[in-house]
Amino acid sequence: MGDANPIRTLGDYSKPSHEGYRNIIELPEGNNVVPLRSDTIRLVQNGCSFHGLRFDDPNQHLKDFLKLMDSLNLDGENRERKRLRLFQFSLHDQASNWLECLPAGSIFTLEDLTTRFLAHFFPPGRITKLRNDILMFQQHHGESFSEAWTRFKDLL
Repeated sequence: MGDANPIRTLGDYSKPSHEGYRNIIELPEGNNVVPLRSDTIRLVQNGCSFHGLRFDDPNQHLKDFLKLMDSLNLDGENRERKRLRLFQFSLHDQASNWLECLPAGSIFTLEDLTTRFLAHFFPPGRITKLRNDILMFQQHHGESFSEAWTRFKDLL
């Protein structure tokens, strides 16, 4: 009988292996096959990409992603499942790295994914800064009212 936890050497860890790999996103029970067309994946990658940079707006990314998903006219039964699978293709660079660092099988619904996404990329400190910017808003010297109003609306 083989040992359940064989002793591994450092050399074993340095060799690439697919063993033990599980997707972060775990689809609910049932038919877990969600066919995705390559043109749909490319559309998501090019249509609404999020890199996780400081100036990227995670709320706007979610709006753009959901707008794109609504335009695809996905069938009702697999709609949620396809959204869940396609979201990972909208993430690049730091955002993609964040998703890959989550524990395998830890995301079950789009709600789980968006909640974690916003918690990470729109942290409490950013919320506090935005709230202060809104509360302390002032029209700049020489700035027209319409310019100030546009700048204020951008904060909201």
